[in-house]
Amino acid sequence: MQFPAENATRGTPVGKLRHFAMSVPDPWKTAEFYKYAFGMEVVGETDSSLAEGVFLSDGVINLALLHFKSDEAAQGTGRDHVGLHHFGVWVDDPAAVQQRIEQAGGEWLMGEPDVKGGSFYEVKFRDPNGVVFDISHAGWGGAQKNPGGSGNEIRPSRGLVPKFAERRAAAAAEMAARTRKRA
Repeated sequence: MQFPAENATRGTPVGKLRHFAMSVPDPWKTAEFYKYAFGMEVVGETDSSLAEGVFLSDGVINLALLHFKSDEAAQGTGRDHVGLHHFGVWVDDPAAVQQRIEQAGGEWLMGEPDVKGGSFYEVKFRDPNGVVFDISHAGWGGAQKNPGGSGNEIRPSRGLVPKFAERRAAAAAEMAARTRKRA
């Protein structure tokens, strides 16, 4: 499909869709499902003030499986919500994109870019419909900015959280038992 050159809303994309986050009751059991069904790989875990969870990747896109610690931390969906929570866009210039988002009717929700330290961050917004999304100029673990293109960047994996070792092992054993019965 071609768009007219005068269409000011099109042009050079300012971001790449590279991250989805789902709110789930048990991130480790859910991770085992996506690993088995689609061959995704674990690229990290989190135990932040907002949520605990597992990060997966197919080599291009990062999928966060999160269990939020409170209704407030769930940013409007509620702690017990199950389903898509937000998506993320990898951008080159967070300040310029934030300005575009706000001009288009989006509103800042939380977070600030960490442009100096190079650490992981997300800046979250709501679109005019209330859908939560975030932007990052550093990407997400296991995600690629421009697969096959020049100047491609691959965000490194995050580490595993040692205190979740038992939960990882239990979820893996449960999946192994389930798939042995059906194989």
